[in-house]
Amino acid sequence: MDFTSHSGWLLGYIIALVVVLVVVALVVPILLLAHKIGGQAARINAGLEGAVVNTAALKDLKTTIAYATAIVAGLNRGRKKLGG
Repeated sequence: MDFTSHSGWLLGYIIALVVVLVVVALVVPILLLAHKIGGQAARINAGLEGAVVNTAALKDLKTTIAYATAIVAGLNRGRKKLGG
């Protein structure tokens, strides 16, 4: 078997191996970063869900303000009637 007759194949395999190694070297850090971002996204989502629970009562704030306004107005009317 003559080495020169197979040198093209050997060179092709070496180039293919180098290309595969370069692609792997570029893709692995991207996948690791994506995994890290995914973990952070889960923690952020959990925090946002907690904020939804903690601020759920704020939807009734307009009702509370309306009642408080009506109560204060009634107290003012009572004070005026009493001469205050």
